[in-house]
Amino acid sequence: MQDFDLRDLDAFVAVARTRNFRRAALEQRVSVSSLSQRLRDMEERLGVRLMNRTTRSVALTEAGELLLARVAPAMVNVADAITEVRGLRAEPSGRLRINAPPPAVDLVLAPMIAPFLARYPQIDLDIVAESAFVDIVAQGFDAGVRYGEHLAQDMVAVPLGAQQRYAVVASSDYVAKHGRPMHPKDLLKHACIRTRFGSGAIFDWEFEKNGRVVKVSPPARLIATYLGLALRAVHDGVGYWATFEGYVHYGVKSGALVSVLDDWCPPFDGPFLYYPSRRQPPPALAAFVSFVADWRKQARRKK
Repeated sequence: MQDFDLRDLDAFVAVARTRNFRRAALEQRVSVSSLSQRLRDMEERLGVRLMNRTTRSVALTEAGELLLARVAPAMVNVADAITEVRGLRAEPSGRLRINAPPPAVDLVLAPMIAPFLARYPQIDLDIVAESAFVDIVAQGFDAGVRYGEHLAQDMVAVPLGAQQRYAVVASSDYVAKHGRPMHPKDLLKHACIRTRFGSGAIFDWEFEKNGRVVKVSPPARLIATYLGLALRAVHDGVGYWATFEGYVHYGVKSGALVSVLDDWCPPFDGPFLYYPSRRQPPPALAAFVSFVADWRKQARRKK
């Protein structure tokens, strides 16, 4: 053990867990080259290869699998111990990494960021917005944000925001020229703006009224993965767009956009902050959970 320190083992576990040197280097806050060199030096000192590397993949050897199985649980215990000790400090600190879908970032998390950082000047935030589902533990995140139907049972879930709803909108010019749908199936006769998610899927538009659910797949005049493009397109009169109401609230309020089928778009629960169930969450995460609780209390008082 005299030839190794915790940084060697932590670096090995990071690469072994992510199977990606670039991602592991980001977690370790080092360059890819220095991380790769650390692993090569470690293999030389051990006298055995731990990983097979190519330009596209990383695979553990039998020796690497054995080392990971024995070392990874110990590293978790070490991290928990350090976290508990740091928790004794008066001021929470450290980096907090959160993974969340873009609508949750834009409409729920974004207003919290500045007040949270002002309250906790020793905490740094690293927020990754992506629509694809990820394993937050495997990817090195402290917490994630998802809607209730996508939460794993073994996670602690904390309500993050108030109820939300979808809205179907088009520009006032488009509605004047082409009319407004009175039923979801009427959208099949209109030009529409659809969204392609990170997985490649383009989901049906789902509506509900009096317990009746209707799904439609309207014709896509435009398919966008970038929210800003879809928002510009709906204002420019390309067609109808179904999106979170928060994105188009001001457009509807100003009269530039017209909201339709409102009675088919009921509210639904907002997103949840979720994180692994463990005895002692990191101080930065504990501080954020507490902040969220205070934020929601203040929001309820304002209503």
